Parts: sequence; structure tokens; C-alpha cells
Amino acid sequence: MRESAMRNKILSIISFVLFLILPAPLSAQSQPMRPQAPQTAASSGQITPPEAGTSVAPELHRRNPRYRIQPDDVLDLSFRYTPEFDQEVTVEPDGFIQLKGLEEGVLVKGQTVPQLVATLQHSYANVLNDPVISVVLSDFERPYFIVGGQVTKPGKYDLRGPTTASQAVSIAGGFTDYPKNTKVILFRRYSDDEVETRVLNLKKILKGKEPNEDVQLQPGDMLYVPKSLMGKLDRFLPRSTLGTYFAPGQW
Repeated sequence: MRESAMRNKILSIISFVLFLILPAPLSAQSQPMRPQAPQTAASSGQITPPEAGTSVAPELHRRNPRYRIQPDDVLDLSFRYTPEFDQEVTVEPDGFIQLKGLEEGVLVKGQTVPQLVATLQHSYANVLNDPVISVVLSDFERPYFIVGGQVTKPGKYDLRGPTTASQAVSIAGGFTDYPKNTKVILFRRYSDDEVETRVLNLKKILKGKEPNEDVQLQPGDMLYVPKSLMGKLDRFLPRSTLGTYFAPGQW
């Protein structure tokens, strides 16, 4: 009995040691896992935000255009390292300017000031070595709006500060016949060739019913008060049609 107990004890120790040093049975070993496809928003039913840097649907942005150079604008050009080229130029009716040291004129109409600086640097590249040029608009067309049609004083007015459509009509002397002339057409520049139109009901605005519809004007906006109710207007019209409503010299 004593030898049997000793034998069993030794076998137990040997079994324990083998358990520690031998690999586990195949059924208990880690099996190679099939790679799983990453869970997507569609499969999980959840909406995940886009990763950083990933472009999504284009977002509408507010248009805040820079001033673009026009004929009769006066420009002061300064050359940091070659002041002998400093000059004041006036934009000609065709949009060109004549510059010191250059044989041909340079077209600048429609450019912003940063664009003009780049144009001048390119134009002087064969005359000066890496010219550093600054441009100051010393005289240019001030922001304005136009009111035409059935108002007491139609014409072009300076846009001196925040001005709404109803205020613009008041500045132009008000309606010539208020009960009939309460619809106003707003023409707003959309591109070089087109204007966007919008019909405003100033009667409701003046009565305080729809104050949010009293549009704040932007430079170059044109308001027209028709003599009678007009038919439906297209949302976009060629700029060439503005002569039907306003004197050509105004726009």
C-alpha cells in the first residue's frame, strides 16, 4: 500500500510536469482566424463622421467678392528697390494701363489688387530682377446702388453703409404712386454677363409683415419699380437687357 501510494504520487508529479511543458491539445490551441471585413456604417446601421481630410459634398459658401479694377481707376504703383519706377497710372477705357519701361500696355480691367501685383511682377520680369511691387487704389468707383422706374428721384446713389431695399426706395424719394407701385424688382450681378432677379413685395415689408424679406443691398444692386404688374421674370437675365429698365450710363 505504501509503495502504491508512493507510485501514484510520483505519477501525479510527472503528469503535472508534462502538462506544463507539453503543448496543449489541438482542440484547445488557438485556431487561425479568418480575417473579418471591417464593419461599415451600412452594415452596422450607424452613421459615422467622415475622416479628417476626407472631402464630402461641396458646401455652399457666401460670396464676398474683392473689388475688381475698372476703367478710370487711379493706381499708385511703388517699387521697393527701384523707386525710379514709382508711378501713378489711370486705367484707360479699354482696361489697359501704360507703364514706365514697358513698350506695350498691360490689361488690368477685372483684376483684384493681388492679381494686379502678380501681373505687374510678370510684366517687369524681363526689366527688373525679382521686383517687389505694391499697389494702392488712390481713386476708384465707390460702392453704389441704382433705383429706377416709378420713384420720385431715380438715379445712382452711393452705398455709404448697410442699406435695405425699402430704405433705398426712400432715398430715391419714395414711390410715385404708393398704392400701385409696391412690387420692386431687384437686379443683382451674378456674373460678367448675367444678373439674378428677385421680386420684392415692399407693401408687406413696410407694413411690418415680412421684415426679413427687406433685402440688404450689395454694391452694384439695381432696384426697379415697374409702372404696372409685370409678368413672370426669369431668375437670370443677360446684363444687356438692363437697358430696358435703366439708362445705359447708370450700369
